[in-house]
Amino acid sequence: MAGLAHKLVKVVESQTRMALVKDDPENAPQLRAEELRLLEALLFASAEPLDEKTLAARLPEGVEIGKALKQLQADYAARGVNLVCVGGQWTFRTANDLAWLLSKESVEPKKLSRAALETLAIVAYHQPVTRAEIEDIRGVSASKGTLDVLLETGWVRPRGRRKTPGRPLTYGTTPAFLSHFGIESVSDLPGLEELKGTGLLDGRLPSGFGVPTPSDDPALREDEDPLEPEDLDLGLAPRPEE
Repeated sequence: MAGLAHKLVKVVESQTRMALVKDDPENAPQLRAEELRLLEALLFASAEPLDEKTLAARLPEGVEIGKALKQLQADYAARGVNLVCVGGQWTFRTANDLAWLLSKESVEPKKLSRAALETLAIVAYHQPVTRAEIEDIRGVSASKGTLDVLLETGWVRPRGRRKTPGRPLTYGTTPAFLSHFGIESVSDLPGLEELKGTGLLDGRLPSGFGVPTPSDDPALREDEDPLEPEDLDLGLAPRPEE
C-alpha cells in the first residue's frame, strides 16, 4: 500500500506540474531552474562522479536528464568550476586554465637506506673518495643506485678524477649537505671521542681504529684531475653558470 501511495503522489505531482505549465507558461522557466538547482546540488554533494541513470532516479519524474546536464554544463562553461563528463559520469572540476592556482609543491621526505647512510658518512669523512675506496671501507660492493640516490639528493657531487689507472671519479659533499645537517663545514662533524660518547661507536674498537679529520676543501688534490667536458654532458656535475 505504501508503494502504491508513493506512486500516486508522483503521478499527481507530475500532472500538477504539467497543468501549471499549461495554464501559466511563465512557470515553465521557473520549474526548469528548480530542476537545475536540484541537479546542481546532487553533483556538488557527491564525493564521486554520477551517471545519468543515478541522477535521473533522484530527480522528479519527467526531467529530461540529458538536456538538463547540457544546460548546466553550458551555465558553468565560463566559471572557475566546470561540469564535465568522464567515462559517462558527470562531476564538477576546476577549470583547466585555473588548475595552476590549486597546484601545491611539497617536499616528500625520503628515508635513506642503511647502505646510503654508510656511503654518505664515508664520503663526508674520507672525501675525496672513489667508489672502489668506498667499497673497500664498507667491506661490501657499492651498488650504482646507492650513489645515484645521494647524487639526486644533492648531498654528494663528483669532484674530479683520480690520477690512477681507469681515472675513477672522486666524490665529495656539497653545501646542501652542510645546510641539511646544520653544520658550517664537515670539520664540524663529530670525531672519534664524540662518536663514542654518543654511543654510535662500540667502546671495544680494534686497535689502531681511527676516524679521519674530514675536509671539504673544494680545491682538487694533487692526485685529482678536473672533470672533463664529457662528464658535464653525462650530467655528473652541474654546468658552470654562464
